[in-house]
Amino acid sequence: MWSITLKLMRKTKRMLIPAGIAIMIGTAFIASTFLFGNAMGDSLARQMTAMFGGANYAATANVDGLSDKEIDKAYSVTVGDFHVDQLKAVEGVKAVRVASESAVTVSSDDDNVSGELITGASDASMLPVRISQGSQPKDANEIALPEQTAKTLGVNVGDTVTLTSRYATTETGGKTKANDVRVVGLTADPEGAYSFYGGAIVGSDNLIALMQGADDFNAVNATAVYFDFAMDGNTVAAKTLNDVQKLLPAHYELSSRQNVSDEAVKSLGGNGTNVVTIFLMCFGVLAMFVAALVIANTFQVLVAQRRRTLALLRTIGAKKGQLYRSVLFEACALGLISSVLGVAFGSLIMWGMCAGNVIRQGMRLIFSWQVFVVPIIFGIIMTMLAALGSARSATSVTPLEALRPIELTDTKRAGIVRAVLGILMVVAGIAMAVFSVWRIQSTNGGQTAQANEFTMAVLIAIAGAALIFLGMVLTAVFWLPALMKGAGTLVSLAGPSAKIAHGNIQKNPRRIAATGAALLIGVTLVSTIATGAASVKQTMNNTLATRYSVDVVASGEDLTQGMADKVAGIKGVTDTVYAPAASVTLNGTDAAKPTTVLLIGVKNIDQVKHVMRVDLGDTSLGADDVLMPSYNAQTGKKLAFANGKAEFDTTRNKNGDMTRPLTLHVTQRDYRRIFDSYGAVGFVDERHFANGDLDTTTHMLLVKADTDQSGTSVNDLYDGIQSALSKSADAAVSGPIAERVTWAQMIDSMMMLMVGLIAVAVLVALIGVANTLSLSVIERTRESATLRAIGMTRGQLRASLAIEALLISLVSGIAGILLGTLFGWLGAYVVFSLYGTVVFPFEWGVNGIVLAVAAVAALLASIAPARRAVKVPPVEALAEA
Repeated sequence: MWSITLKLMRKTKRMLIPAGIAIMIGTAFIASTFLFGNAMGDSLARQMTAMFGGANYAATANVDGLSDKEIDKAYSVTVGDFHVDQLKAVEGVKAVRVASESAVTVSSDDDNVSGELITGASDASMLPVRISQGSQPKDANEIALPEQTAKTLGVNVGDTVTLTSRYATTETGGKTKANDVRVVGLTADPEGAYSFYGGAIVGSDNLIALMQGADDFNAVNATAVYFDFAMDGNTVAAKTLNDVQKLLPAHYELSSRQNVSDEAVKSLGGNGTNVVTIFLMCFGVLAMFVAALVIANTFQVLVAQRRRTLALLRTIGAKKGQLYRSVLFEACALGLISSVLGVAFGSLIMWGMCAGNVIRQGMRLIFSWQVFVVPIIFGIIMTMLAALGSARSATSVTPLEALRPIELTDTKRAGIVRAVLGILMVVAGIAMAVFSVWRIQSTNGGQTAQANEFTMAVLIAIAGAALIFLGMVLTAVFWLPALMKGAGTLVSLAGPSAKIAHGNIQKNPRRIAATGAALLIGVTLVSTIATGAASVKQTMNNTLATRYSVDVVASGEDLTQGMADKVAGIKGVTDTVYAPAASVTLNGTDAAKPTTVLLIGVKNIDQVKHVMRVDLGDTSLGADDVLMPSYNAQTGKKLAFANGKAEFDTTRNKNGDMTRPLTLHVTQRDYRRIFDSYGAVGFVDERHFANGDLDTTTHMLLVKADTDQSGTSVNDLYDGIQSALSKSADAAVSGPIAERVTWAQMIDSMMMLMVGLIAVAVLVALIGVANTLSLSVIERTRESATLRAIGMTRGQLRASLAIEALLISLVSGIAGILLGTLFGWLGAYVVFSLYGTVVFPFEWGVNGIVLAVAAVAALLASIAPARRAVKVPPVEALAEA
């Protein structure tokens, strides 16, 4: 019997190919989802641990529960306090790197570039950046510059540059300087450890000390120590860890790179659960349900076509059980072959996306057992389950019934059990969705203690959405034909072909519902992803606008209006504000101690509105007003002002007494980090700087950029700004634009996955509708012949099938768009409401394209069945019938 089954498969391979494609797409999506999750997790983990370099452990301060005095002491630790020589002598310690940084300016001739100077290491692999050319500094007065910095300054390995600290001063009050500093190498930052600063400068120990104003390297402030411990298998000897821990200063603890990586990914996903993977996996499963419905229709067609063959097998002794197992074996073989091809196809897609840096720079293809096992097993099981109904139909055929023509039209109405079960699913799903929304609203912030609640709320929302959708699919036999009947009533007024199409749809509501459900799932899938992605992108853009309100910030005492004008002319720069600024102390808030604030003087509030990525509404800025943020950007604490007034300490005498206070009326808006060195940045009328209320301590250049412009990249924009400010000796350039763009790229990459989802919807439309129409043609052989005999033309018969396909597609498509929009809103709110106020958009463009594609696909799907219907002459068809 198995050999007969294989022969039947070869004979009907053209019918099996569409079902196989549906299975392959579903399993490819599941496999690529696992690969996407693996690659994203690996990329994020490498970014979070980029500061480790080649180290596998780090010693950092644990300040939880410490007093302010103890915290200050922990962060005042110097290189000498770590006893580096003793640490290196511990058995099992292969390499040690003490981390310390300093803000510097690199100058060559009249060109200047700001940067971040970091310590080197005895082993270059321990560095958080990569030495791309030359070598790392080993002797005194040697540095390795970032590649772009060297390009901006026009220097190469072996050239000499000048290094100036932006903060440390000499006893005479002048900036510290290091002349004749030799460039011995160039650095690259592939993991983005210092992307905020445009890369890192590696310097010799004496330069670090000089830039911090320290007497020697041992007196330099140290932030962490990184270790390369010898591994025994996958573990480090407990004795090594214990001996190292004893030598560390108070409040410093060892953490493994793996633990830091796991905690970082865990914090992103919530208790180790990758929300993005779960989000996508749900749609992968739905894609397989789409495939299952297509498979079910395909096997119905096959059984209908093989009725005579099945009858002959029964007459020569084949038992019902053999026919049943034959259909299931055919389904199993189809599922196995298609699933294996799907895994290979999904892996190929993800390899191309990673190799081309489509999703994220530096992402790698990471395989796991789930990539292979889950899609293949799921594909086989779903295929066999989808074929169960057809297998039962094959066993119910008697030789006599199969050898004579019968009508296969199913006129049975769905039972009460189906209706009750479907309604209960919808009600339960709505209740779970409402409960998850309530739980999210009651969860404030992303504390560790609330991670479990957040994850649970997300899982409940997913389960609720699944129940709602399964209930809608289960009851589709009721509401989909009703919708199609209503639409068909209007369409039937167009002529005889439309009337026949309308009548044919009403003949088999179950099959029409199954086909419509397949399209419904596909369109819902695309609409959900499109709506969710658009909502997430707008939500996170708004959130980043409050956390990072300005794209690029430059500061420097010698910044000029001319330099600001050069920056304004750079491609991609849309707005700039050049203004004086003063560092002052803010008193009178509810903070534990005074807050250092940077006040920037502007001509009017419109300047601020144009450059900041936050909605300031109808905010005004009078002569005695100050615009302040709602929260301290460094501590996260809320800034509260007594009587709506802020008292600034602008100058103090030698005794520490305030000599020139400045009191202003406060207007607060929720914007956050503007300049990394200050907890809060406020805006005042620039006349305060002209009349002597405030002394200009630096000049600020705030830049708003549009990286969506053709030919504009973040790197080019950042380098262009550095170049425009190169004549400034102390200009410091930083900016969160890199983080903003990285997030946007992630969302855009998620949108690119929609290309695959749209392909699923197209193939579902082509395969599902084509199979349904093929079965309808087989069933209506006599009817079609009768219509032809009484005068219906071939064109009218083709038109009736095209209209039938359009009704199925458009009604199901519109229902899918509405459901998908609601699911997208729910998913975006539950997953991202903790990050900011969620936006609920309707994707007119994408949904319109999906509906148009479904319509075109339906017309294409009607071609083959129509050709078959009109191919047989009426007399011959009536004779066969």
